[in-house]
Amino acid sequence: MTHAVIIGGGIAGAVTAVALHKAGIGSTVCEAYPTLADDVGAFLTLGVNGMDALAAVGLDGAVAAAGEPARRIEVYDADGAKVGEGPLTGADTHDLVPRTFLRSALYRVLLDEAERRGVRVERGRRLVDATTSDGQVRAVFADGSHAHGDLLVGADGVWSVTRGLLDPDAPAPRYTGQHIVYGFSTAAPVAVPADTYRMVRGRRAFFGVIGGPRGGLWWFARVPAPELTKAEHAGMTTQWWQDRLVDVFGDDGGPAVEVVAATDRIVGHNDYDIATVPTWHRGQMTIAGDAAHAASPSAGQGASMAIEDSVVLARCLRDVPDVPRAFATYEALRRPRVERLVEAAAALSSRKPQPQPTKRAQGGGDWIRDHHIDWDSPVEPD
Repeated sequence: MTHAVIIGGGIAGAVTAVALHKAGIGSTVCEAYPTLADDVGAFLTLGVNGMDALAAVGLDGAVAAAGEPARRIEVYDADGAKVGEGPLTGADTHDLVPRTFLRSALYRVLLDEAERRGVRVERGRRLVDATTSDGQVRAVFADGSHAHGDLLVGADGVWSVTRGLLDPDAPAPRYTGQHIVYGFSTAAPVAVPADTYRMVRGRRAFFGVIGGPRGGLWWFARVPAPELTKAEHAGMTTQWWQDRLVDVFGDDGGPAVEVVAATDRIVGHNDYDIATVPTWHRGQMTIAGDAAHAASPSAGQGASMAIEDSVVLARCLRDVPDVPRAFATYEALRRPRVERLVEAAAALSSRKPQPQPTKRAQGGGDWIRDHHIDWDSPVEPD
């Protein structure tokens, strides 16, 4: 195999391209949007396992420089009393540190690094069909153009077109019962350390805030609510979200109301996950990241799991010369871990947001964050 067509220029797509390059396989990234989505306010955190996977393909340095360290977590109840705290790494001496990023900034640095390595990135190419013949894949795009390769990787997110091409009966994303809301406040009304997440288990919803760049605050909220229609979502202005969240958190102690009221731009959306995807690959095509296993952000691991997928997939294609068998090996290595994560995130989402003292404030266990991928270790075919 010499060339891959990668559908999607997000985290999974960009890291897959870099990992394949390291494995000696060229690729073209085909991104549906003509430009990077700005999505001001939306942010994410990469765990130590995600940073470890990036290190395996030489992306950890550039990525770390684009984000802010997140070392600790504090948990508060609805009355504002601290009920838990600890390091996000599980141990203060851990070599790696989780980092928080604007989503758009992370996308940009990953695609820049892919292009720096010679990967071609083509924007405005929305996949509508793909076929295989004689060991080759032909991808067809909405504008009538097409691309050819020895294999195709669908890294096209929770609403993946590739997943439906692999299996027309593939499950649709399911609504988790909550809205995810993000904001960035440049005029911080409260002081929060730049490396510490303060989480509030409110009476009606969950709120988290961390100190951001230039003295600002990044924050998010998980709010149980009915699913928004497209028309409703289009009408959700910053003022609407502010009024809604001030009402939701009005009876709680803690900083939520002050922080939300001081925010200039708020974005919110329905939260979806996919419990299991029966078909991960067919012939010369496979899926990765949210296309294969979408998890609620409750566990803060969606991006890290996508990065792990990308690195493992590249190792499998490097060491297993038959593409369908390489894909089967990749699935065997990844499916148990990612489906366990989806279940764990769903359990966190379904919790009633009441104060619950916990021995381990950071949530999750060592099986998540202490996962290590050894790039040089050979992969045994499944």
